[in-house]
Amino acid sequence: MLAHSALLRRRAQTPFRLLALASAVGLAAACQSSQSNTSVTPAERQAIVDSLTRQVKAAYDLSQPNVEQRLLSLYPDTGRVVSAAGGSVVANHDSLAAGIKYFWENVGVNMLQPKWIWDQMFFDVLSPTAAVMTATYHVPHITPNGVQHVIGGAWTAVFQKRGGRWYVIQEHLSDLPAPPMADSASMQMPAGH
Repeated sequence: MLAHSALLRRRAQTPFRLLALASAVGLAAACQSSQSNTSVTPAERQAIVDSLTRQVKAAYDLSQPNVEQRLLSLYPDTGRVVSAAGGSVVANHDSLAAGIKYFWENVGVNMLQPKWIWDQMFFDVLSPTAAVMTATYHVPHITPNGVQHVIGGAWTAVFQKRGGRWYVIQEHLSDLPAPPMADSASMQMPAGH
């Protein structure tokens, strides 16, 4: 499920998020330790960060055609891909592709004038073939009813370089909480609870 498909799911409880994040960090550490003899110079590190930034931003450019295909291009066609979001985990390409398709056909096409904005992107380059990105984003758009709306969240992705190209092999997605309901003020807990 991509960062955007997590927006369709309810937020997971903190223990599930921590478990998925620990899994991503563990994989990243394993990638680093398996290549501990290979160091990355500052110039190589910057080149990797620049390459990943360009690749991710191009895939999420909603002003270009073939959004579904570009989003799916971030993931390898073969091998395991693990995606955690909303308290669930999928670990195969077909489920991931179905999540992307579902998001685009049920949410994406209904966003009028959407713009994917990356707020922050943090990278840790672990080796010449392994890197981790944690990013936050928001997507302002207009609903079919003409209402201004924003979705957003955070995405942690473990990238592996295969055949000269970077692919997401593990990810964790966390969507922003939904805004409070208009009448939620009357339902607030009294002080001290």
